[in-house]
Amino acid sequence: MSLRGLKWSLMGQSLILLPEKAIFWEEEKTLIVSDLHIGKVGHFRKAGIAIPKLMEQEELATLSDLIHEFKPVQLIFLGDLFHSDINSDWNWLQLWRDQFPHIKMLLIQGNHDILNEDYYKSANFDVYQHLKLNPFLFIHDKNDFKNIQGSDFYILSGHVHPAIKLKGKARQTLLLSCFYFRKTDGILPAFGKFTGKYCIKTEENDTVFGIMSKKIVHLPLF
Repeated sequence: MSLRGLKWSLMGQSLILLPEKAIFWEEEKTLIVSDLHIGKVGHFRKAGIAIPKLMEQEELATLSDLIHEFKPVQLIFLGDLFHSDINSDWNWLQLWRDQFPHIKMLLIQGNHDILNEDYYKSANFDVYQHLKLNPFLFIHDKNDFKNIQGSDFYILSGHVHPAIKLKGKARQTLLLSCFYFRKTDGILPAFGKFTGKYCIKTEENDTVFGIMSKKIVHLPLF
């Protein structure tokens, strides 16, 4: 098992937080990632903006490495797997998916997952608006939780691309992607590199794990 990650107990479950911006849920042998935004590079390149084409292939290679290391039986994408309209990057995603036919892949639909559902079905992704796997409820945007009635599950979501600002001497600051956990919900960082970051505002009793190069660091807040 990885020495790079940090094992943390949440709701009686063992989660390994990984510097690749993923979570491995040990009890269910499940890998969890959010906000890959595959196709975003192609979207901007089509508009004439020069962005390295290999960026997304490298991210899929990283995900492949995690699969080989942890050997999950299923992989949960917490939304925004593919960025909006179809483009040639879909072919890379399809080829990548075909390498792991034995792994169940579940997509919690995000606001950018706007392709016809037939695309996802043909690529062997199971699509959900939300998913309950005790003790967790998986959803893309936690603000959509108000539309889900009668749940005592702990929410795990994405969408926000959380980051935390660290302040040093001489007014130096550093913005780190992070895993952000509160009493009733947690938010995963964006797995994709070509995404923005949102600086979270923490409160007492929140828990934040910053991602620093190849390690996870528990950051004291107060």
